[in-house]
Amino acid sequence: MGGRQMMTDRPGGACVATLATGREIVIPPGGCTGWHFHRVRLDAVVLAGTLTRVLHDRTVEVHTAGTTFVEPAGIGHIHLGHNLGTEPVVLHVTPALPEGTPFSIPTPAPPGVTAVVCGQHTP
Repeated sequence: MGGRQMMTDRPGGACVATLATGREIVIPPGGCTGWHFHRVRLDAVVLAGTLTRVLHDRTVEVHTAGTTFVEPAGIGHIHLGHNLGTEPVVLHVTPALPEGTPFSIPTPAPPGVTAVVCGQHTP
């Protein structure tokens, strides 16, 4: 599950790796996304900070800078993300969506999960 890269040849035989077009997401310290899902699969690279995700089944995943993860599409994959750290979490997420398209769809907490969980999970 690595981030997708595009290799660009440069004069002299050098190659430059660039991330595919996408969107940068910043979650400030103490910030939380709230429960949501995505219409399309998202591939994410954590550029800075530590993101704690709570999945629909109450599984907690912690992603540190330099790691990648995938968020599957659809209402069956409700989740939230929060930043329990002291520095901003910066994510690079692909694919880019057309302007005006909602990035995520807010939703109530999944059955059996407390609605308010931001800040309640520790890595």
